[in-house]
Amino acid sequence: MQSVDLAGNPQLFVGAFDFDQVAAGLIPRRLPAFTRQRLPAEMQRVVATPSGVRIEFLSDTTEIALVVHLSLIQAGRRVSAATIDLVVDGQVAQSVSHAEGDLIRMMTTEESQTTPGPSVCYRFEGLEPRLKRIALWLPVNAVVTVQSLRIDDGASLSSVVADKPRWVHYGSSISQCAEAASPTQTWPAIAADKAGVHLTSLGFGGQCHLDLFVAQTIRDLPADYISLKVGINIVNQNSLGRRAFASALHGFLDIIRAGRHALTPILLISPIFCPFSEDTPGPTTATIISIDGQKKLVFDAIQGHEPVRQNALTITQMRRIMSELIAARRADGDAALDYVDGLTLFSAADQQDLPDNLHPNAAGYARMGERFAKIAFDQGLFNRLSAS
Repeated sequence: MQSVDLAGNPQLFVGAFDFDQVAAGLIPRRLPAFTRQRLPAEMQRVVATPSGVRIEFLSDTTEIALVVHLSLIQAGRRVSAATIDLVVDGQVAQSVSHAEGDLIRMMTTEESQTTPGPSVCYRFEGLEPRLKRIALWLPVNAVVTVQSLRIDDGASLSSVVADKPRWVHYGSSISQCAEAASPTQTWPAIAADKAGVHLTSLGFGGQCHLDLFVAQTIRDLPADYISLKVGINIVNQNSLGRRAFASALHGFLDIIRAGRHALTPILLISPIFCPFSEDTPGPTTATIISIDGQKKLVFDAIQGHEPVRQNALTITQMRRIMSELIAARRADGDAALDYVDGLTLFSAADQQDLPDNLHPNAAGYARMGERFAKIAFDQGLFNRLSAS
């Protein structure tokens, strides 16, 4: 098999805007290079977790071998496998999973221990010997060092030109979707597939705090549609209180609107249902508990600490602030902006698919994708905003 020069062809990585070039290979990153000095330390890992990133190319190869080194989170004895989906001409053709690599064992919610592990090869065989559009969707739940990509000797390979409307989505772990069944089964990927749009995913687990460098990134990216699903991390970590939240959100939107996206449709999406924060202000605590001999991470609101919580927001308050802010900006002339209540994507009626009280499971994400596609696309809000 012949090797593909990935370092010399970064355009093959769709949804990645920067790379760590290490001795072992390339680590794709989902924010551009200018953000490196601005990133909080705790954001580094999720930026290097390639949710929504895929390696795309045209080729007549019948076999693909992708060698990577994974960095995986281990909770208790359980390690969630890292899956890569092979999509051929828009259809998922094969999925391969591995659970070997560097294992980061969570001793507590703040302490970890890393055990080095081997690299793995994702192999896809039996492809038709014809020219086809190939996309390798990288894992949503691991940092991935791409070491080599090999295709048939003599097979052709060329870059793919983006030919669909572009959708940029920003959010939290509920947009990164580490609990999804596979990389093409995150709710943004499902919605993008149904709508026939090109997805750029900026879902950062625990790190959706209206950081200005993210707004600057979105401002500079090509996009036909933009969605911002914000709020849950702000409540969880009490990073913005009642005084600062609306002002920060105005500033985030102002930065996006100041560039090429003065008229681009933008949807602001409030948090989905969260049982412990609907009417109880943050911050949130994460606890590792044992159920049937298995360790599990569950979330709840911190009790007490009233002086800390006096300025903290509940999700109910946050939804009201977001709705009123959008109404005010529309009244001020921004007709290409609208609000989506997160409860229309995932409500209390869906709580059976919220196993840790915070993150939907695979079934919950699938419903969210279906619902957002109907609300935003399918002659929905994005289309109406485009026509305004």
